[in-house]
Amino acid sequence: MPVRIRGCGAWRMVAALACAAVVCAGCGRSPAASGAAGGKVRVATTVAPITSIVAAVGGDRVDITGVVPEGTNSHTFEPKPSVAELLATVDVVFVNGLGLEEPTTDLARADKKGGAEIVELGTKAIRPGDYIFDSSFPMSRGKPNPHLWTDPKYADSYARTVRDTLVRRDVRNAAYYQANYETFSATVAQLDRAMRQAFATIPDGRRTLLTYHDAYAYFAADYGWRVVGAIQVSDFEDPTPREVAGLIDQVRAEGVPAIFGSEVFPSPVLEQIARETGAAYVADLRDDDLPGRPGTRGHSWLGLVRFDSITMTKALGGDASALEAVALDTGVPDTAAYPQ
Repeated sequence: MPVRIRGCGAWRMVAALACAAVVCAGCGRSPAASGAAGGKVRVATTVAPITSIVAAVGGDRVDITGVVPEGTNSHTFEPKPSVAELLATVDVVFVNGLGLEEPTTDLARADKKGGAEIVELGTKAIRPGDYIFDSSFPMSRGKPNPHLWTDPKYADSYARTVRDTLVRRDVRNAAYYQANYETFSATVAQLDRAMRQAFATIPDGRRTLLTYHDAYAYFAADYGWRVVGAIQVSDFEDPTPREVAGLIDQVRAEGVPAIFGSEVFPSPVLEQIARETGAAYVADLRDDDLPGRPGTRGHSWLGLVRFDSITMTKALGGDASALEAVALDTGVPDTAAYPQ
């Protein structure tokens, strides 16, 4: 996994600063007592799609705070002292795992209070034999592509683990968490059917993906897409001119009809390849940041995957009406804090 961590001892210093802050703020209270939030389980999450999935199950009976600001590169994100302070007080830290958020996970391990736990949703969702390695996440580095949540079947698995964790932590609200999970799972199934229906309308040979970020490997495997490549290279720097030239040749040779950029990773390189090959350039695919603003319709994991699926389908000449018919509101309140 090509996660670039600047300053290998930085998180230890952050942890020490946070511990000092908690002691000062807590006035002698135990970590467990300071973690209570009106009797609710206190939860920290990392990237916004995971925050949304946890909120879909926990609703307004769990206190949920995201850590990684939307629009931030989660691979290179380094937590601030305020994050360390948060991680020292929560009951559960939900992370993706698979090497995605190593600085935050390391910080949580060093700083979590007694009885708190770290739950790696991605690691629990997939068997090692199903890992996907690619050019951005090569097997030689030993860490697979961690972007499971862009594939609905894994998002459902994430939600199931969240349900089990919350039920164990807060048995009084077990029926509430179970009902919310069932609603989420049914919506995932509906979205899955709509995705397959819409993708089937894309003309033969056009279901290809060339993106900036290698975030759709599991999605592509499940829905019959072909990943031509990703501009992002393993060290998260722009590719060399030689690599760009090679991609231009590949796009021309394979007749790739559209190239997908990202709001998180704006890429002049992608625009250049689109210009030189005549492919359409679509600049607003997402994987970490949710559509819209917190509290608005569509700012959710469901909104994210529906948005991406509609964007891909339309760009490649398909009919997205089945996706547009999927309702975005599951009726479960999302009171999580999404840092911006």
